Amino acid sequence: MNDKTPFDIARETLRQLSARKMAPTPANYQVIYSSVAGVPIEPPFPVDRLRDIAQALPTKTPGQQKQRGLLDSAIGQLNWDGVKNALMAYGGFSPAAPASGSAVMSPALASTGASVAAPALTADFFEQIARLIEYAQPALGTDDARFAEQTETLLQAMRQPGADVPALKSMLGNFGHRLSFAAEEQAEIRVTLLKLLHLIIENIGELSLDDRWLTGQIEALKAASMPPLTLRRLDDVERRLKDVIFKQTEAKGRALEAQEEMRQLLATFIERLSQMTESTGAYQGKLEENARLIEQARTIADIAPVLKDVVGATRTMARDSLTVRDELRDMREKAQVKEAELAKLHQELDRVSAQARHDPLTGALNRKGLDESLAREVANVRRKDVPLCLALLDIDNFKKLNDTLGHATGDAALTHLATVAREVMRPQDTLARYGGEEFVILLPDTPLENGIEAMLRLQRELTRRFFLTGAGKVLITFSAGVAQLASDESGADAIKRADQAMYLAKRAGKNRVVGA
Repeated sequence: MNDKTPFDIARETLRQLSARKMAPTPANYQVIYSSVAGVPIEPPFPVDRLRDIAQALPTKTPGQQKQRGLLDSAIGQLNWDGVKNALMAYGGFSPAAPASGSAVMSPALASTGASVAAPALTADFFEQIARLIEYAQPALGTDDARFAEQTETLLQAMRQPGADVPALKSMLGNFGHRLSFAAEEQAEIRVTLLKLLHLIIENIGELSLDDRWLTGQIEALKAASMPPLTLRRLDDVERRLKDVIFKQTEAKGRALEAQEEMRQLLATFIERLSQMTESTGAYQGKLEENARLIEQARTIADIAPVLKDVVGATRTMARDSLTVRDELRDMREKAQVKEAELAKLHQELDRVSAQARHDPLTGALNRKGLDESLAREVANVRRKDVPLCLALLDIDNFKKLNDTLGHATGDAALTHLATVAREVMRPQDTLARYGGEEFVILLPDTPLENGIEAMLRLQRELTRRFFLTGAGKVLITFSAGVAQLASDESGADAIKRADQAMYLAKRAGKNRVVGA
């Protein structure tokens, strides 16, 4: 046991520093002091470095804030054990015993003071995590062989009896890190594919500027490929496009057939004109020849045969003219019939193409149709300086309706709302399905207070007209936000304001109308 006093140890330390000709730095002093005192050499406490680390740690939860305070206190006291315990608790481990049988505490649980013992990490718990990973696998693709191998190794380890919890934690950490990259890559691939699809669709549109038969399909594809994408939405568009393509193919075939008949009529008409020209030329030549013979005649007997020949030629010319006139009249009537048929076919093609701008379920405009109508109304506001209101309404408790009564009933409820809205709206108003259970109504020549009153009137009408299902009467209500287009505002920005007002109506108790 060293019986030297601290004073003696300090004096001896200074003497040896002088004898060894060492600089009197804190590090050299500590080395000599520890040697003279016979105690182990302790490295200097990195206060500044530890405080930088503490400052970089997040404090989003109460648990994290608590551990951050303990860490700062331990650094201030130069207490290594306190620093160690605070960092372990911050990372989700109990500082008492980090073995496989120790208690585990997450930052979220630490904030509430609750803990989960290791026995709670049962084989069933690991199996649920394994199934969760398997469910997510299809969305991540199979292109990365190393990631697929890492996933399979993790699944096998989680399903092993008596799994090593610390080892699984490390494997899950590595998997989560790699999973974040895979998810970002899949999201980027999806965005890139959508961009390529839009380029292809736009290129088709550029190549077919004069072909109105393709316009509706191109616009529908553009609308369908805009996020957010849902399988139900794509199925609706696919079914609609198949119907449009079938009708357009049939109508286009009939139009080509009618055009071919028109070409044949024109060819016949030209042929008849040619025949008339030839007949007229022959008749003219005959008359000139007969005139010459009359001039040379000396007696009545010489003139008689010539006159007979002139009369015969004239009758033949008249008969040919009548025949051609009748044929031309028939061709004109046929041409008029074909022209009317072509006009009808073009109207049908325009109507079929326009159907791609409507929602197939409710008959209201879809997003593309809404954009076109909104652009027209905004241009009208700028040109005439008249008010325009935009109402965005959302059916209340629609998810509950779907879950309890089924999606077919939910679809019928959307159709019911659209039907009632069209009956209450003015002819100049526009109804569009904005997405899911949301609708947008454009109210031209309408100030804000009148727009709010129009939505209240629609709410009252819905309360009088119950939606009938197999389960009986169901009251359909909606929450709505109404915004009046500002002088320097775009239509999209006005819809955003209406959307924010609609959420205020939801939070205020639903079945309400709020002005933006």
